[in-house]
Amino acid sequence: MAAETTSVSTESAEKGGLFTISGRQWLILLMVQLANMLFGMTITLANLVLPQMRGNLSATQEEISWVITLNLVATAVATPMTGWLASRLGWRNLMFFTVLGFTVTSLLCGIAGSLETLILARVAQGAFGAPIMPLGQAILLATFPKHLQPTALVMWGIGAVFGPVLGPILGSMATEAYDWRAAFFMIVPPGVAALVCIWFALSGHTTRTVVRFDWIGFIALSVAMTAAQLIFDRGHRLDWFDSTQMILFAFVGVLALYIFIVHCLTVPEPFLNPRLLLDRNFSLGVLLALVMGMLNFISIVLFPTLLHDLRGYPDNAIAALIAARGIGNWTAFLVIARLTRIAPRFAIVLGMTIQAAAGFWMAEWDINLTEHDVFWGNFMLGLGQSIAFTPMTVMAFSTLPARQVTEGSAIFTLMRNFGSSLFISISVLIVSRSTAANYSQMTEYITPYNKSLALPGLPQAWSLESTSSLLSLSNEILRQAAMIGYLNAFHLMAFTALAAIPLAAFMSRVARE
Repeated sequence: MAAETTSVSTESAEKGGLFTISGRQWLILLMVQLANMLFGMTITLANLVLPQMRGNLSATQEEISWVITLNLVATAVATPMTGWLASRLGWRNLMFFTVLGFTVTSLLCGIAGSLETLILARVAQGAFGAPIMPLGQAILLATFPKHLQPTALVMWGIGAVFGPVLGPILGSMATEAYDWRAAFFMIVPPGVAALVCIWFALSGHTTRTVVRFDWIGFIALSVAMTAAQLIFDRGHRLDWFDSTQMILFAFVGVLALYIFIVHCLTVPEPFLNPRLLLDRNFSLGVLLALVMGMLNFISIVLFPTLLHDLRGYPDNAIAALIAARGIGNWTAFLVIARLTRIAPRFAIVLGMTIQAAAGFWMAEWDINLTEHDVFWGNFMLGLGQSIAFTPMTVMAFSTLPARQVTEGSAIFTLMRNFGSSLFISISVLIVSRSTAANYSQMTEYITPYNKSLALPGLPQAWSLESTSSLLSLSNEILRQAAMIGYLNAFHLMAFTALAAIPLAAFMSRVARE
């Protein structure tokens, strides 16, 4: 009878899998979707309201950037603790308290009266939110049979990818109606709803085990990641290694990384088990997760400033255009579960190829880009991201023993989050350096002795005869220089996606159970 039931379940799964999902599993899916959506919303919300926060709190551009930087660092540092915390507290307790802390700190961000208070609240928000994605992923992989995992991960992905798209839309509406604080306040009601779902969905998952925590490995890894993030995020402002601070960051980071690697290879129970990387599928999956993280949020970070500063779009219009990424995600969900079951490696290659094609296409734009360009560029990025992510995740965990799934999920999400934060810093650096270099180069040609500037047809607004005309010409040169910077960032995004495509060929497919 058991074999017959399994056969029926598998047959239903072949048709889509939805009919074999139990009521408790639906509740778990709803819970992880809500939690993922909350976490994803805050990633893009802060970028959207950054200019308003800077003005309200009387902060400089460098000071307000810590609101983003330290939140990313706290998230990256806290993510590897997920496996240990899940063992010590149990799934329900950990998920409940991490979402509770995330909701409370979001409220504190909204009521912060000073820059220092806001930064502390954002650090706490990042630390509390760090376990949400890896724990949710681990819960799904452990509670769903393998033949239902593609369907479960697709539905889990709805919250994971919809949050960063929904955040700017709702955030722009709340900010326009009230101010930047409303963008954080709107996290609270769905946070309370998620807590209710967690309490009932995970009522049977309260088992705790005593696991030794490797503090040396944790501290060493945390210091190394923090140093790397600060170097890439602050290096341009501090003139790189001409700054004593940068030299200190580099020295401490390299030393901490050396201690972490040696420690992991020499102790019996390291903080992160390097033996997990002996599994070929998982190690390749971690590399792909790093690349997917790099490509995940970069367009959401770059497009608001591009459209606002260079094209003059209001926040609500920018949010609506970026929402096209969500439409691309949703379109992929129509086919990706079946594609993952039939041809997972092809799905990964297809998804990365679509993202690379989108990057190369966007790198051919000019400053006269249209709403049509922005919509379809973001649509393709969302489509490619979702098509590649589900099969990549399923294959990465298909050969790991069940007891190692939670720890593996923490490493997987760590690399994805670290890739996101690092690539954002690198891309912003490319935009700023390219803008400065191209502005300097182009202004060399703006002199009264350049005969081409005296040709008939040159707009009067750019005449070299008055201060106002020179200022207008300078602003236009700055716009063009900045656009070149964005195009360079799009090129980098495209080549990154292209370089990851061969990794899929080396992953081995495992038969479903």
